[in-house]
Amino acid sequence: MQIRSALLLGLAASGTVAHRGCGAPSPTAEQIEIAQHFAATEEAARIAGNSSRKAPISVNVYFHVLASSNSASGGYLSATTLDRQLDTMNEAFGPYNIQFTKAGADWTVNSNWANDGSELTMKSTYNSTKPPGIASEYCRNPKGPQERCIGFEQRGLTCDSFVNNMNYLGYCYFPTTVTTGSTDFYYDGCTVLSSTVPGGPETNYNLGMTSVHEVGHWFGLYHTFQGGCSGNGDYVADTPAEASEASGCPVGRDTCSSAGVDPIHNYMDYTYDSCYEEFTPGQVTRINSYWDTYRASFQ
Repeated sequence: MQIRSALLLGLAASGTVAHRGCGAPSPTAEQIEIAQHFAATEEAARIAGNSSRKAPISVNVYFHVLASSNSASGGYLSATTLDRQLDTMNEAFGPYNIQFTKAGADWTVNSNWANDGSELTMKSTYNSTKPPGIASEYCRNPKGPQERCIGFEQRGLTCDSFVNNMNYLGYCYFPTTVTTGSTDFYYDGCTVLSSTVPGGPETNYNLGMTSVHEVGHWFGLYHTFQGGCSGNGDYVADTPAEASEASGCPVGRDTCSSAGVDPIHNYMDYTYDSCYEEFTPGQVTRINSYWDTYRASFQ
């Protein structure tokens, strides 16, 4: 199955973010119900022995770079840098039968868009020229840190873009049912600081893993610390409960009394890029559930 996506990247003056933070919105009550439904159906399929996946997920990625000038300090990322980011995504998702292919790239100098101005106008503009099935990723010119945006869309939806005063490394919207042309239709996608691309200036977060984390949200995954130590957590059975987000790479951290130490190596925690290693089998199954339900038909 294949869906095309686009990525918008931007670069700005150097700077740092104190710690990894994600601005993905909290899941709505409806989204929680969907996650609970998937958890139940996935468990039933596992018990019945029908949980294996046969078809790979293939995503064609379009890169859109939004910059305030045609210099590196103004937001430009090179094609080589985009390729390295794509390689990082494939290295992370490849073991789970998910592949990303660069389908194109373009660069736009627009200081308003590069600083997250007129987001809906910008995304509507890019989407109006795309046929059904194209997903988009955008990066904006940040305040301080260089920004790069990763995002995918449903049936032409653009991803989120960066903002000048963003206090986190990225954010992304979860899969959901949308009406063509609605605000949610255009907002679907992810936003990531461009300083987090491989070789970027974002200390501890410059191996390209922020993009991996945010795309995880685009595929429907919650943070591993969702819900803390009580309740259903992230609604994936094989991710150990975690009281709060981890920082650095605190091996052996164990904040909940339930089985298992904190999943600090999981892409959906908040640890340093160098600490990230994996998704769990349950998370991969959840990705496939969301893909089949919300993304695969737009191929």
